[in-house]
Amino acid sequence: MRYALRVAAARAQPSLVASHPDLGPALAPRALVTESQRARLLEAVAQVVADRGYQATTVAEIVRAAGVSRSTFYELFESKEQCLVEAYRHGVDVLIARIRAAVRAAAPGGLRAQVRAANAAYLETMREEPRFARTYLIEIHRAGDAALQARAEALERFADGYRRIRRRMRPGTAVPPRETFLALAAGLDQLAAERVRAGRGETLDELEPTFTYCALAILAGPGPDAQTTTDGEP
Repeated sequence: MRYALRVAAARAQPSLVASHPDLGPALAPRALVTESQRARLLEAVAQVVADRGYQATTVAEIVRAAGVSRSTFYELFESKEQCLVEAYRHGVDVLIARIRAAVRAAAPGGLRAQVRAANAAYLETMREEPRFARTYLIEIHRAGDAALQARAEALERFADGYRRIRRRMRPGTAVPPRETFLALAAGLDQLAAERVRAGRGETLDELEPTFTYCALAILAGPGPDAQTTTDGEP
């Protein structure tokens, strides 16, 4: 009963996943169309996995939180993992949209201000969305291969963002290999994950100076040796 009450409260406070433009309008509580059911299931899996952990979460709990039938779940998703992966990707889309908006707003201050704004937007979103933060940073690793692939794709998107900033920050200079930016994105994520794992998610914004220092060390640094003449892509 207590868990059912927590689920009801969670549904009253939608997660980052529910902010996705493809899902928001479909979350009307009386809507019975297929897209509404999909949206409710994606929101439910994000909520329940964050609260219960991926391994402990069952399809029965997801459908109960979503208010749909088990048969409806399997009409839309092959498995719990597939449902989680789709929710994860929707959340990543919203997270990146927020970061890009912050970067655009900081544009008049120059590229360094944009780096700070991007890091602050990431950390503030994670702090304000503790359920998504836990799923994004921790629980996604506990699912299967498809979840790990989605995680790798998300890191590549962040790495590409840093690489684009590097090109603008030091035009005409050699760009480090793509793995450099991937290591930066993964390393910063790990710092955030350790805060969340330690139950200190409310302090994530304190990491902004560290994030920015690490990012600028690569983005504004002297660059690779003279033999690297491309952006590291084949």
